[in-house]
Amino acid sequence: MTNQATGLSIATVAALIGDVARSNILHALMGGKALTATELAHHAGVSAPTTSGHLARLVDGKLVLMEKQGRHRYFRLASPAVAEILEGLGNLAAAGPARHRPTGPKDLAMRHARTCYDHMAGRIAVALTDSLTERGLIIIEDRSGLVTDDGRRFFAGFGIDLESKPRTARPLCRTCLDWSERRMHLGGRLGASLLARSIERGWVRTIRDSRALEVTRAGERGFTETFGIASEMLRPPR
Repeated sequence: MTNQATGLSIATVAALIGDVARSNILHALMGGKALTATELAHHAGVSAPTTSGHLARLVDGKLVLMEKQGRHRYFRLASPAVAEILEGLGNLAAAGPARHRPTGPKDLAMRHARTCYDHMAGRIAVALTDSLTERGLIIIEDRSGLVTDDGRRFFAGFGIDLESKPRTARPLCRTCLDWSERRMHLGGRLGASLLARSIERGWVRTIRDSRALEVTRAGERGFTETFGIASEMLRPPR
């Protein structure tokens, strides 16, 4: 049986996300990595005991999952659906009243390429989605996507198996509205597989303590030769 959303249940979730410290915790977990309470306290900007209280509420609200490994406890987002909510809120915040805040190197790096939970976001991700669409490998309608027969052959050659039975009911191909580009990037199982394969090939690498991704020299060649993305678009902004 599926729980029906009510005004109260929606308000409860909104209240959990609405606290600044908890919002910082959730956005730190948008990188897709499981983090310790100590690491999350640093991101939240509050003390360890206060962070533990926030984490307990987030776990109880089913926004975050806690996993034990030996003596250590790690926390991660409960599902891709939570990441989609946070990305959507990012879009609303970006569309809100303008606030003066100087743009720094970290902001530029995040807008260039970053993780959105388990798939890629930012300028490069939007360019990648455009390329796949223009070449007829995927078809996008609203938020849903379809992989064409040519697409299945292409992704198989790229090392992504779309024929095996999925382990989850998560959609294969869907899009997210990118908060920095204000256009769609690819999510779903396909988006996650593309990021994982790009990391395996050494095309992108994560930046420590950040959701930003760095495109390597091999990645500049690979994204250009495989997906036809212009090389100047792959270089980091300065």
